[in-house]
Amino acid sequence: MPMAPWSISGCSILRFTDHPPVCVFRSRRFFHFGNSLAHAALKLPIALPVFPTRPLNLRINYIHSTFHAHNLFALVMEELNGMRSRRRARSTNKVEFPSTEESLEVKHGKRFLQKGCLLEFRKDSQKLLLAVAEKPDGKKNWIVCDQNGIVSSIKPQQVTYIVPGIENFGHTDIPDFFQKAQSLLIVYGNNEPLQSYCAHLLLSNDEIYFNKLERKGSSSVYEPRPMAQVEELIHRKHLEEALKKEEEEFIKLLASAKALPPCSKPSKSSWLKEEKCRQLIKSLEAYAIDTCENDEQSKIAGNLLKGMGLSKTSSAAVNLLIQIGYFPVHVNLDILRLNICTEQNEEVLLDVENLLMTSVDLDEERRKDLSSLKVYAIDVNEADELDDALSATKLPDGRIKVWIHVADPASLVKPRSRIDRKAMQRGASIFLPTATFPMFPEKLALEVMSLQQGKLCKAISVCVTLNRDGSIAEYTIENSIIRPTYMLTYESASELLNLGLEEESELQILAEAASLRFCWRQHQGAIDMAMIEPRIKVVNPDDPEPSINLYVEDQSDPAMRLVSEMMILCGEVVATFGSINNIHLPYRGQTKSSISVSAFDHLPEGPARSSAFVRAMRAAEMEFKRPIRHAALGVPCYVQFTSPIRRYVDLLAHYQIKSFLRGEPLPFSSGELEGIVCLVNLHVRVAKKIQSSSLRYWLLEYFRRQPRERKFCALILRFIKDRMAALLLVEVGIQASASVSSGKHIGDMIEVIIEHAHPRDDVLSVSEV
Repeated sequence: MPMAPWSISGCSILRFTDHPPVCVFRSRRFFHFGNSLAHAALKLPIALPVFPTRPLNLRINYIHSTFHAHNLFALVMEELNGMRSRRRARSTNKVEFPSTEESLEVKHGKRFLQKGCLLEFRKDSQKLLLAVAEKPDGKKNWIVCDQNGIVSSIKPQQVTYIVPGIENFGHTDIPDFFQKAQSLLIVYGNNEPLQSYCAHLLLSNDEIYFNKLERKGSSSVYEPRPMAQVEELIHRKHLEEALKKEEEEFIKLLASAKALPPCSKPSKSSWLKEEKCRQLIKSLEAYAIDTCENDEQSKIAGNLLKGMGLSKTSSAAVNLLIQIGYFPVHVNLDILRLNICTEQNEEVLLDVENLLMTSVDLDEERRKDLSSLKVYAIDVNEADELDDALSATKLPDGRIKVWIHVADPASLVKPRSRIDRKAMQRGASIFLPTATFPMFPEKLALEVMSLQQGKLCKAISVCVTLNRDGSIAEYTIENSIIRPTYMLTYESASELLNLGLEEESELQILAEAASLRFCWRQHQGAIDMAMIEPRIKVVNPDDPEPSINLYVEDQSDPAMRLVSEMMILCGEVVATFGSINNIHLPYRGQTKSSISVSAFDHLPEGPARSSAFVRAMRAAEMEFKRPIRHAALGVPCYVQFTSPIRRYVDLLAHYQIKSFLRGEPLPFSSGELEGIVCLVNLHVRVAKKIQSSSLRYWLLEYFRRQPRERKFCALILRFIKDRMAALLLVEVGIQASASVSSGKHIGDMIEVIIEHAHPRDDVLSVSEV
């Protein structure tokens, strides 16, 4: 047979005169694949093709020439295009390889395989194996023995290729067969098993020069790609190789940083200086907090984790970022996931500076001077934004007169201003054990707006005279000037009340007023929802072992009860004032539960009964034109008014009330209020979620540090199922569940120990001692 090879970089090509062009080449060199191409082919998650098995009679002319490697593809394209032209008479321009399934189906009826056939099948998404068919397994499946000697049952759809022309093949011969297939010359038209399988490996692994058009069973149809597309794919491949190299270098940086001691690890800012490094670390961060923008970012992060020998999970990414010093040990992932803005932008800060220089108090002439009153501001120890304070006196007739002084941020900030819109977007201040993110810029919230001890402060004062039964006799709402006398914590206020000092008689009067109000509300159907709540302050939260200060607040404590009753009283007065004057306000209400309060009388007073009340309560409602009854509080109407620095809905009420007092049109209609409150509540729910999850994290971290043998007192709140009970750990204020011994009842105290506490995984396990 006359022929002449064209030598091309160690490869050979043969041209035939009467038939479509025949390519004979070493697959690895032609496509510039690495030496492990064919071996890797068995592991790649791609559909593999079938090579033609139709024999040709070959007549070859001698031609001799020398080519560069990049011309080989053009030559193959030319010859394959010529082949298409010559075969148009057969109504196709595709090179189709007959299905092995079809040939076997004709030969063996409805069965695709027979014992001894050599096939390739997909083990899983990442692995392809050669195997020998042993016997049928049911109607469709087959038992096969793969190249590793492992026997398994496979489905027909797992078969990716059946090597033609092989019968009674042994699985021990597979490695030798595969080794030969890697180095064999491929001749078009040759139907030898090795030739066919070698072609199958070649085409199925090529991602640049050939395109698979369709697949029918185990049959695949390929066509050459256009030159422009090939060049684009080559360019893309070069980019991928460059990215892979960058990833490999970055993995070395990660490993180096991971090995350093904590004090020597690079800072977070150092990872963000160079653009390439920044993109890679940001991909890893996005993967850690489940916020990848696209599949490419997720793929990059997965490659980095794999390169570090880690599993492709968000928790593995979080731990890696902690180990290299990019994240602090106790990073708050919720702030990152929810993209909480922790800093004010420059435009708002500039507006604050301008506001402080140019602001004019529109209510200055109408402010009532109440600076002579003794004023008590009572809040938690670490409170930064003080927005309410209290005063009281006894009238000659024995009745009590109280003042609820509320900070006046609306005297500075105008509705719909940029500062106001930013506050609306935040919805509320966020209080975490590690930090506080105020609703307003700090310079306003902590200095100008906040009530400060010994300084003259602008306020709105709600003055109320109580009847002897605790009901409201009369009230006024005025712009005022006050001078706060004492800044007390709840603990110090309770101590003063217990001491009963004569010089602090005003504080005793406030406590008496609170007691009258509590009794009056209970007669109106109010529910006592006092619980035990935890509070934590973390010092140096970025340290691996920061200091944790735990506070447990009993809401039935005299000082807390005092403040709570005065806040409810203020809300009732503002709502009543709005109702009488037809002011659109964010009125809050709650319909009465279908379950009578007396149904809980069998439960012991305290957290057990309060917990049952809370579970039976209906969801709160809001109206904006007229007030609605608040059954849980036992008041005919209610508006939140006492925290305008911390809560935007309270600020809305201030805007409306102050405009009415000035005789100006209300800034917001009822419809506008409803829309704004709906939007604000979305942000508030996010803030509450972050506060709750952060508090729980640090409570679990507190438990994690406790000695294993330490015992905690727990109150049984209710039984969940059988002896599984919901518990309140009274020394910490957190709820948990555990199985309790028989004979225990709701309200009983038991002792428990902490079995497991994992803050990052949100796991708390306790058991009865």
